[in-house]
Amino acid sequence: MKVTIVGAGNVGASCAEYIAIKRIASEVVLLDIKEGFAEGKALDLTQTATTLGFNTKITGVTNDYSQTAGSDVVVITSGIPRKPGMTREELIGINAGIVKSVAESVLAHSPDTIIVVVSNPMDTMTYLALKATGLPKNRIIGMGGALDSSRFKTYLSKALDKPANDIQGMVIGGHGDTTMIPLTRLASYNGTPVSQHLSSSELEEVAAATMVGGATLTKLLGTSAWYAPGASVAYLVDSIVNDQKRMIPCSVLLEGEYGENDICIGVPCILGKNGVEEILDIHLDESEQEKFKKSAQAVRAMNDALASNL
Repeated sequence: MKVTIVGAGNVGASCAEYIAIKRIASEVVLLDIKEGFAEGKALDLTQTATTLGFNTKITGVTNDYSQTAGSDVVVITSGIPRKPGMTREELIGINAGIVKSVAESVLAHSPDTIIVVVSNPMDTMTYLALKATGLPKNRIIGMGGALDSSRFKTYLSKALDKPANDIQGMVIGGHGDTTMIPLTRLASYNGTPVSQHLSSSELEEVAAATMVGGATLTKLLGTSAWYAPGASVAYLVDSIVNDQKRMIPCSVLLEGEYGENDICIGVPCILGKNGVEEILDIHLDESEQEKFKKSAQAVRAMNDALASNL
Protein backbone atom coordinates (compact mmCIF):
# COMPACT_ATOMS: atom_id res chain seq x y z
CA MET A 1 0.00 0.00 0.00
CA LYS A 2 1.21 3.49 -0.88
CA VAL A 3 0.44 6.67 1.03
CA THR A 4 1.34 10.19 -0.07
CA ILE A 5 1.56 13.06 2.39
CA VAL A 6 1.50 16.52 0.86
CA GLY A 7 3.21 18.95 3.19
CA ALA A 8 6.39 17.81 4.99
CA GLY A 9 6.03 20.11 7.97
CA ASN A 10 5.64 18.95 11.56
CA VAL A 11 2.26 17.27 11.10
CA GLY A 12 3.12 15.65 7.76
CA ALA A 13 6.49 14.35 8.96
CA SER A 14 4.99 13.01 12.20
CA CYS A 15 2.30 11.25 10.21
CA ALA A 16 4.94 9.66 7.96
CA GLU A 17 6.92 8.59 11.02
CA TYR A 18 3.95 6.87 12.67
CA ILE A 19 2.88 5.16 9.44
CA ALA A 20 6.39 3.77 9.03
CA ILE A 21 6.89 2.73 12.66
CA LYS A 22 3.50 0.99 12.80
CA ARG A 23 4.09 -0.55 9.33
CA ILE A 24 0.76 0.74 8.10
CA ALA A 25 1.91 1.08 4.48
CA SER A 26 4.79 -0.33 2.44
CA GLU A 27 5.59 3.03 0.85
CA VAL A 28 5.25 6.65 1.96
CA VAL A 29 5.90 9.66 -0.26
CA LEU A 30 6.48 13.04 1.38
CA LEU A 31 5.95 15.99 -0.96
CA ASP A 32 6.64 19.65 -0.28
CA ILE A 33 7.11 22.83 -2.31
CA LYS A 34 10.27 23.84 -0.42
CA GLU A 35 13.35 22.60 -2.25
CA GLY A 36 15.02 19.68 -0.47
CA PHE A 37 12.76 19.86 2.59
CA ALA A 38 10.79 16.66 2.01
CA GLU A 39 13.92 14.89 0.80
CA GLY A 40 15.68 15.78 4.04
CA LYS A 41 12.78 14.65 6.22
CA ALA A 42 12.51 11.37 4.28
CA LEU A 43 16.24 10.66 4.58
CA ASP A 44 16.23 11.43 8.29
CA LEU A 45 13.25 9.10 8.84
CA THR A 46 14.79 6.36 6.69
CA GLN A 47 17.88 6.41 8.88
CA THR A 48 15.72 5.30 11.83
CA ALA A 49 14.56 2.11 10.06
CA THR A 50 17.26 -0.21 11.39
CA THR A 51 16.93 1.01 14.97
CA LEU A 52 13.13 1.04 14.96
CA GLY A 53 12.70 -2.12 12.88
CA PHE A 54 10.52 -1.09 9.95
CA ASN A 55 10.89 -1.62 6.19
CA THR A 56 8.57 1.08 4.89
CA LYS A 57 10.09 2.89 1.91
CA ILE A 58 10.06 6.65 2.53
CA THR A 59 10.64 9.00 -0.41
CA GLY A 60 10.84 12.78 -0.33
CA VAL A 61 10.15 14.92 -3.40
CA THR A 62 9.94 18.61 -4.22
CA ASN A 63 6.67 19.34 -5.99
CA ASP A 64 6.98 16.29 -8.27
CA TYR A 65 3.53 14.75 -8.28
CA SER A 66 4.56 12.03 -10.71
CA GLN A 67 6.29 10.34 -7.76
CA THR A 68 2.91 10.04 -6.00
CA ALA A 69 1.39 7.89 -8.77
CA GLY A 70 -0.62 4.92 -7.59
CA SER A 71 -1.23 6.24 -4.08
CA ASP A 72 -4.01 4.44 -2.22
CA VAL A 73 -4.43 7.36 0.19
CA VAL A 74 -3.29 10.98 -0.11
CA VAL A 75 -3.09 13.16 3.01
CA ILE A 76 -3.21 16.93 2.48
CA THR A 77 -1.60 18.86 5.33
CA SER A 78 -0.41 21.84 3.28
CA GLY A 79 -1.63 25.36 3.97
CA ILE A 80 -0.69 28.37 6.06
CA PRO A 81 -1.74 29.30 9.61
CA ARG A 82 -3.68 32.48 10.22
CA LYS A 83 -1.31 35.42 10.72
CA PRO A 84 -1.85 38.62 12.74
CA GLY A 85 -4.11 41.00 10.85
CA MET A 86 -5.27 38.33 8.41
CA THR A 87 -9.04 38.01 8.01
CA ARG A 88 -10.82 34.67 7.99
CA GLU A 89 -11.71 35.20 4.36
CA GLU A 90 -8.07 35.85 3.43
CA LEU A 91 -6.91 32.68 5.18
CA ILE A 92 -9.62 30.62 3.55
CA GLY A 93 -8.85 32.09 0.14
CA ILE A 94 -5.16 31.25 0.36
CA ASN A 95 -5.59 27.76 1.77
CA ALA A 96 -8.45 27.02 -0.60
CA GLY A 97 -6.19 27.72 -3.54
CA ILE A 98 -3.52 25.43 -2.11
CA VAL A 99 -5.87 22.55 -1.29
CA LYS A 100 -7.66 22.76 -4.64
CA SER A 101 -4.37 22.72 -6.57
CA VAL A 102 -3.00 19.82 -4.52
CA ALA A 103 -6.16 17.75 -4.90
CA GLU A 104 -6.16 18.22 -8.69
CA SER A 105 -2.45 17.39 -8.93
CA VAL A 106 -2.65 14.14 -6.94
CA LEU A 107 -5.73 12.96 -8.81
CA ALA A 108 -3.91 13.41 -12.12
CA HIS A 109 -1.55 10.62 -11.02
CA SER A 110 -3.76 8.64 -8.59
CA PRO A 111 -7.33 8.88 -9.93
CA ASP A 112 -8.64 6.20 -7.56
CA THR A 113 -7.09 7.54 -4.38
CA ILE A 114 -8.88 8.43 -1.15
CA ILE A 115 -8.09 11.95 0.07
CA VAL A 116 -7.70 12.83 3.76
CA VAL A 117 -7.82 16.56 4.46
CA VAL A 118 -5.94 18.02 7.43
CA SER A 119 -5.51 21.63 6.24
CA ASN A 120 -7.45 24.26 8.17
CA PRO A 121 -10.17 25.37 8.39
CA MET A 122 -10.57 21.61 8.04
CA ASP A 123 -14.34 21.22 7.54
CA THR A 124 -14.36 23.98 4.92
CA MET A 125 -11.28 22.62 3.14
CA THR A 126 -12.88 19.15 3.08
CA TYR A 127 -16.00 20.63 1.50
CA LEU A 128 -13.86 22.49 -1.04
CA ALA A 129 -11.92 19.34 -1.97
CA LEU A 130 -15.18 17.47 -2.49
CA LYS A 131 -16.74 20.16 -4.66
CA ALA A 132 -13.58 20.94 -6.62
CA THR A 133 -12.79 17.33 -7.52
CA GLY A 134 -16.29 15.94 -7.98
CA LEU A 135 -15.23 12.73 -6.24
CA PRO A 136 -17.78 10.47 -4.55
CA LYS A 137 -18.28 11.56 -0.95
CA ASN A 138 -16.78 8.35 0.46
CA ARG A 139 -13.36 9.34 -0.95
CA ILE A 140 -12.98 12.78 0.72
CA ILE A 141 -12.47 12.68 4.48
CA GLY A 142 -11.64 15.44 6.98
CA MET A 143 -9.47 14.28 9.87
CA GLY A 144 -10.51 16.64 12.70
CA GLY A 145 -12.85 14.46 14.74
CA ALA A 146 -10.18 11.80 15.27
CA LEU A 147 -7.83 14.38 16.82
CA ASP A 148 -10.52 16.08 18.89
CA SER A 149 -11.65 12.72 20.24
CA SER A 150 -8.10 11.76 21.24
CA ARG A 151 -7.84 15.02 23.19
CA PHE A 152 -11.24 14.40 24.79
CA LYS A 153 -10.15 10.96 25.98
CA THR A 154 -6.90 12.40 27.30
CA TYR A 155 -8.73 14.97 29.43
CA LEU A 156 -11.17 12.31 30.63
CA SER A 157 -8.19 10.13 31.57
CA LYS A 158 -6.67 12.96 33.59
CA ALA A 159 -9.94 13.72 35.37
CA LEU A 160 -10.54 10.04 36.18
CA ASP A 161 -6.87 9.30 36.89
CA LYS A 162 -7.30 6.15 34.80
CA PRO A 163 -5.51 4.84 31.67
CA ALA A 164 -6.59 6.61 28.50
CA ASN A 165 -6.83 3.30 26.64
CA ASP A 166 -9.60 2.20 29.02
CA ILE A 167 -11.71 5.18 28.04
CA GLN A 168 -14.08 5.63 25.10
CA GLY A 169 -15.23 9.06 24.00
CA MET A 170 -16.17 10.91 20.86
CA VAL A 171 -16.24 14.48 19.60
CA ILE A 172 -18.53 15.44 16.71
CA GLY A 173 -19.42 18.71 14.99
CA GLY A 174 -17.06 21.26 13.49
CA HIS A 175 -13.32 21.14 14.06
CA GLY A 176 -13.07 24.42 15.94
CA ASP A 177 -12.90 25.80 19.47
CA THR A 178 -16.55 26.84 19.46
CA THR A 179 -18.02 24.27 17.09
CA MET A 180 -16.85 20.88 18.38
CA ILE A 181 -19.16 18.81 20.59
CA PRO A 182 -17.56 16.46 23.15
CA LEU A 183 -20.23 13.84 23.83
CA THR A 184 -19.85 13.52 27.60
CA ARG A 185 -23.17 11.66 27.86
CA LEU A 186 -21.84 8.77 25.80
CA ALA A 187 -18.27 8.63 27.16
CA SER A 188 -17.38 5.52 29.12
CA TYR A 189 -14.68 3.99 31.30
CA ASN A 190 -14.37 0.24 30.76
CA GLY A 191 -18.02 0.01 29.78
CA THR A 192 -19.38 2.20 32.56
CA PRO A 193 -20.63 5.75 31.89
CA VAL A 194 -18.08 8.34 32.99
CA SER A 195 -20.97 10.18 34.63
CA GLN A 196 -20.83 7.48 37.33
CA HIS A 197 -17.27 8.54 38.13
CA LEU A 198 -17.25 12.28 37.45
CA SER A 199 -19.63 15.03 38.51
CA SER A 200 -21.47 17.16 35.98
CA SER A 201 -19.18 20.11 36.76
CA GLU A 202 -16.10 17.92 36.22
CA LEU A 203 -17.50 16.74 32.89
CA GLU A 204 -18.14 20.34 31.87
CA GLU A 205 -14.51 21.16 32.68
CA VAL A 206 -13.33 18.22 30.56
CA ALA A 207 -15.50 19.35 27.64
CA ALA A 208 -14.25 22.93 27.93
CA ALA A 209 -10.61 21.81 28.04
CA THR A 210 -11.18 19.63 24.98
CA MET A 211 -12.69 22.46 22.98
CA VAL A 212 -9.64 24.68 23.49
CA GLY A 213 -7.20 21.77 23.28
CA GLY A 214 -5.55 23.03 20.11
CA ALA A 215 -5.34 26.63 21.33
CA THR A 216 -3.83 25.46 24.62
CA LEU A 217 -1.02 23.70 22.79
CA THR A 218 -0.44 26.63 20.44
CA LYS A 219 -0.04 28.91 23.45
CA LEU A 220 2.41 26.51 25.12
CA LEU A 221 4.42 25.65 22.01
CA GLY A 222 4.24 28.90 20.11
CA THR A 223 2.98 26.93 17.11
CA SER A 224 0.38 24.31 16.27
CA ALA A 225 0.68 20.81 17.71
CA TRP A 226 2.03 17.95 15.60
CA TYR A 227 2.44 14.70 17.56
CA ALA A 228 -1.27 14.10 18.22
CA PRO A 229 -2.42 15.39 14.81
CA GLY A 230 0.14 13.18 13.05
CA ALA A 231 -0.87 10.16 15.09
CA SER A 232 -4.56 10.81 14.45
CA VAL A 233 -3.97 10.94 10.70
CA ALA A 234 -1.96 7.70 10.84
CA TYR A 235 -4.75 6.04 12.86
CA LEU A 236 -7.31 7.07 10.26
CA VAL A 237 -5.09 6.00 7.33
CA ASP A 238 -4.53 2.61 8.97
CA SER A 239 -8.27 1.99 9.10
CA ILE A 240 -8.53 2.72 5.38
CA VAL A 241 -5.50 0.98 3.86
CA ASN A 242 -5.81 -2.09 6.09
CA ASP A 243 -9.63 -2.21 5.93
CA GLN A 244 -9.94 -2.00 9.73
CA LYS A 245 -13.60 -0.86 9.72
CA ARG A 246 -12.95 1.38 12.73
CA MET A 247 -15.59 3.82 13.89
CA ILE A 248 -13.91 7.22 13.78
CA PRO A 249 -15.55 10.64 13.84
CA CYS A 250 -14.61 12.40 10.59
CA SER A 251 -15.72 15.39 8.57
CA VAL A 252 -17.77 14.01 5.67
CA LEU A 253 -20.52 15.21 3.37
CA LEU A 254 -23.97 14.89 4.90
CA GLU A 255 -27.02 14.28 2.73
CA GLY A 256 -29.82 14.30 5.28
CA GLU A 257 -27.92 12.61 8.12
CA TYR A 258 -28.33 14.43 11.43
CA GLY A 259 -30.79 16.76 9.69
CA GLU A 260 -28.12 18.45 7.56
CA ASN A 261 -27.43 18.64 3.83
CA ASP A 262 -24.59 19.87 1.62
CA ILE A 263 -22.08 20.30 4.43
CA CYS A 264 -18.93 18.51 5.59
CA ILE A 265 -18.87 18.19 9.37
CA GLY A 266 -17.75 15.67 11.96
CA VAL A 267 -19.90 12.60 12.54
CA PRO A 268 -19.08 8.96 13.43
CA CYS A 269 -18.09 6.93 10.37
CA ILE A 270 -16.93 3.42 9.57
CA LEU A 271 -13.66 3.66 7.65
CA GLY A 272 -12.40 0.84 5.43
CA LYS A 273 -10.82 0.16 2.06
CA ASN A 274 -13.53 2.19 0.31
CA GLY A 275 -13.02 5.20 2.55
CA VAL A 276 -16.23 6.17 4.32
CA GLU A 277 -18.23 2.95 4.26
CA GLU A 278 -21.02 4.04 6.58
CA ILE A 279 -22.20 7.11 8.49
CA LEU A 280 -23.59 6.05 11.85
CA ASP A 281 -26.59 7.60 13.58
CA ILE A 282 -25.84 7.72 17.32
CA HIS A 283 -29.21 9.21 18.29
CA LEU A 284 -28.35 12.57 19.81
CA ASP A 285 -30.52 13.89 22.59
CA GLU A 286 -32.29 17.24 22.28
CA SER A 287 -29.43 19.28 23.73
CA GLU A 288 -26.84 17.57 21.53
CA GLN A 289 -29.02 18.04 18.46
CA GLU A 290 -29.25 21.76 19.17
CA LYS A 291 -25.48 22.01 19.59
CA PHE A 292 -24.97 20.14 16.34
CA LYS A 293 -27.33 22.49 14.52
CA LYS A 294 -25.44 25.54 15.82
CA SER A 295 -22.13 23.93 14.88
CA ALA A 296 -23.38 23.32 11.34
CA GLN A 297 -24.49 26.94 11.08
CA ALA A 298 -21.00 28.11 12.05
CA VAL A 299 -19.37 25.79 9.50
CA ARG A 300 -21.75 27.05 6.80
CA ALA A 301 -20.77 30.64 7.63
CA MET A 302 -17.13 29.62 7.11
CA ASN A 303 -18.03 27.92 3.83
CA ASP A 304 -19.59 31.14 2.54
CA ALA A 305 -16.08 32.52 2.09
CA LEU A 306 -15.41 29.77 -0.48
CA ALA A 307 -17.70 31.18 -3.16
CA SER A 308 -14.91 32.40 -5.44
CA ASN A 309 -13.02 29.09 -5.17
CA LEU A 310 -15.84 26.75 -6.18
